[in-house]
Amino acid sequence: MGQSTSTAASSGRRESNQSQLSKTKSKSLIYPMQIEYAEEQQGTIDGEPDYISKLPDECLACIFQSLGSGDRKRCSLVCRSWLRIEGQSRHRLSLNAPSDLLAMIPSIFSRFDAVTKLALKSDRKSESIGDEGLILISLKCRNLTRLKLRSCRGLTDAGMEAFAKNCKGLKKLSCGSCTFGAKGMNAVLDNCSALEELSVKRLRGITDGAGAAAEPIGPGVAASALKTICLKELYNGQCFGPVIIGAKNLRTLKLIKCSGDWDKLLPVIANRVTSLVEVHLERLQVTDLGLVGISSCLDLEILHLVKTPECTNMGLVLLAERCRLLRKLHIDGWKANRIGDEGLIAVAKGCPNLQELVLIGVNPTKLSLESLASNCKNLERLALCGSDTVGDAEISCIGAKCLALKKLCIKSCPVSDQGLEALAGGCPNLVKVKLKKCRGVTPEGAEWLRATREPLAVNLDNGAAEHQDASASDGGAQENVVEIPPPPPVHTQMEAAVPSSSTARSSSWKSKLGMVSILKRWSSGNSSSRGS
Repeated sequence: MGQSTSTAASSGRRESNQSQLSKTKSKSLIYPMQIEYAEEQQGTIDGEPDYISKLPDECLACIFQSLGSGDRKRCSLVCRSWLRIEGQSRHRLSLNAPSDLLAMIPSIFSRFDAVTKLALKSDRKSESIGDEGLILISLKCRNLTRLKLRSCRGLTDAGMEAFAKNCKGLKKLSCGSCTFGAKGMNAVLDNCSALEELSVKRLRGITDGAGAAAEPIGPGVAASALKTICLKELYNGQCFGPVIIGAKNLRTLKLIKCSGDWDKLLPVIANRVTSLVEVHLERLQVTDLGLVGISSCLDLEILHLVKTPECTNMGLVLLAERCRLLRKLHIDGWKANRIGDEGLIAVAKGCPNLQELVLIGVNPTKLSLESLASNCKNLERLALCGSDTVGDAEISCIGAKCLALKKLCIKSCPVSDQGLEALAGGCPNLVKVKLKKCRGVTPEGAEWLRATREPLAVNLDNGAAEHQDASASDGGAQENVVEIPPPPPVHTQMEAAVPSSSTARSSSWKSKLGMVSILKRWSSGNSSSRGS
């Protein structure tokens, strides 16, 4: 009798639990967020322990920061707490910045209230954010350390001045295709004493007035902190002379496609700024006089001379005699034939620490290559592109002499399979060879080298002709362009907001159940391993 009573009671409880579970599941299909909220309060999901809800916010924030932008957005849709934590832990934000962004700024930066790195990008064909929007952002993000502006043509000097006064902790400013001028730039330099990196491209507001010289820029209070300055495609880039000369701790200077004669300014810069270790000169009006000026930078380690046809062997010889710490040298001779064996032999004798050499449109011979191999014992990366004089004999010289070489790139040179044979037994430290547009090299020859020198990586590309561009680095692209890290994926203004449709709620519910399932399997796996 007692057993039957107990069995009946147990059966009743099971039926009651099953009925209650069925009701809960049916309700969850209709009111998923209500059920989710109730179960969050109880610490369970579908009757199972919710391990995720027990994680501290700081732990979830660390996890979110290791995810990509897309995954972060998906996680923010799982539940209210994840939405809050994801917003508060996001430090980098990239926004499309049309003029109508102004109305959304309060709501965006109420959620993303910890942003320190911000990118604002506008379409060239549409009206961009203006001064009012930028000032409002500066009031919401006073801890901003990095700002990137692209095609924000609605910004004026007044807006930049107000922004600089509100965000004095700014460390990096990058602006391109904007229309504010020297006053706006000076406002940043006068207020942001922590500014370390300044990158300016196509700043339309910096032009000569009617018969008057352009307003000089700098140095300002930022001069002592500046470590990198990059000027690109500026009509009057020389008006930045004061800030360059005043930046006593400047380490990197990049001048790319800036009009005007730089021969007079470069010597002054080199005499005043003795800390320079990296200089890029690309498509500038500069001659050997400019190179002689740069030779005063005795700590120079990296030099890029790209399409500066007035620079010759003489300038390179004088520079190599003084800049003995040079580690990386990139030369694009633009087929002018003004730099050749004489200059390269001087580099070999004067710069024994050379590790990377990229030659484009330059015609070295076996003579200079032997000198480089004999004197530069640490040469690890070599790229030869568009060189009419680099054939099988020169490759054989490289294979026999360049013992430290690890990466070799050959492009558009008269090299054949016979030259590859020298690499099979030479260059004992070689790990990667790139062969591009070398018509004498066959797929069979490349495959033979690959099989002979396992695990040597051999990349062959005999595609159609294109502009000369090569590098000995992994990326395969020449390093003479502005090295700006890729921005994070662009988010629309409110695309990460809480979903309003039942479908989105159902998806977030399923996402969280999936996470719980993963944690359950992980927990059970650990339990079984401890038991065994």
